[in-house]
Amino acid sequence: MNTPLPLSGQVAAVTGAASGIGFASAQAMVQAGAMVVLIDRDAQALAKACATLGAAALPLVIDLLDPAQCAAMPERILALGGRLDVFHANAGLYVGGDLVDANDDAIDRMLNLNINVVMKNVRGVLPHMIARGRGDIIVTSSLAAHFPTPWEPVYASSKWAINCFVQTVRRQVFQHGIRVGAISPGPVITSLLADWPAEKLAEAKASGSLIEASEVADVVLFMLTRPRGMTIRDVVMMPTNFDL
Repeated sequence: MNTPLPLSGQVAAVTGAASGIGFASAQAMVQAGAMVVLIDRDAQALAKACATLGAAALPLVIDLLDPAQCAAMPERILALGGRLDVFHANAGLYVGGDLVDANDDAIDRMLNLNINVVMKNVRGVLPHMIARGRGDIIVTSSLAAHFPTPWEPVYASSKWAINCFVQTVRRQVFQHGIRVGAISPGPVITSLLADWPAEKLAEAKASGSLIEASEVADVVLFMLTRPRGMTIRDVVMMPTNFDL
């Protein structure tokens, strides 16, 4: 007898899913048996990602920084998947470097996507999950949420805020059968690293202090496949050499 896959029959949605951690998370869920709605603003990259993953991957082109599109996201997910068991709020931006050099528009855009949009997205999917009495919400946070990283005060602040959001919302909704957790990786090999200070990126590469997006996705899948009576509320993961 074949053992069913751990997410067989479930419907998931992942934001920022065309690349990086979002794509790796979607791929892991598809391989675990889920139908996954991949959400991204880059239509071309999204089409390529879904073609790679096959029929269980459904593309949904949304610019989450557009208020109307952001508000319509939950309804559009349900129109594609019929229901929603797992929501991974992964989309985010990065602003690093000295605060005095930061651009006002870049700060506003990053804080909007990293904090406001995550809150709106989670609020948007909660009524459906509450009505069903079951659901999993994972938010991509960062090691920067747990350590006052001196080279990225704006980005780190956004992740400190979202970690508070995850922990407080979790306490509100657990009685509805909904688990809420955060994954907080150290430096991951994604396009966000292109915005790292050059000397920090060179240092991380030289010391082996980077992790793969697929390794983060493995932990996301671990969180999703625990018995329903267990919540993994926050996983901090980093390369072993990161503190060198």
